[in-house]
Amino acid sequence: MVKLLWLVALGCIAWRLYSGRWPWQPRVGKAAPSFEAARARVLLGVEADASRREIVEAHRRRLAAIHPDRGGSNEQVHEANAARDLLLAQLAAEAG
Repeated sequence: MVKLLWLVALGCIAWRLYSGRWPWQPRVGKAAPSFEAARARVLLGVEADASRREIVEAHRRRLAAIHPDRGGSNEQVHEANAARDLLLAQLAAEAG
């Protein structure tokens, strides 16, 4: 029984190394561009094919404009951070 558990554990680890996800995690396919991603691109002012560097630079420019010390609000900062995170996650999903 213990040997079987070890084999199952090793199989799960091998699956994770091979596929990049655990066997019980759902398979993530290529999703169509979402409304949220389009809104994030408009918020940061980047094109659909923007690179990681362009996204990060656009996020920095946006933060400089909406920082609370310059009359912006925390909500605007959180929205810009969420937009950056969403676009960078999409880039990572497309690359991986």
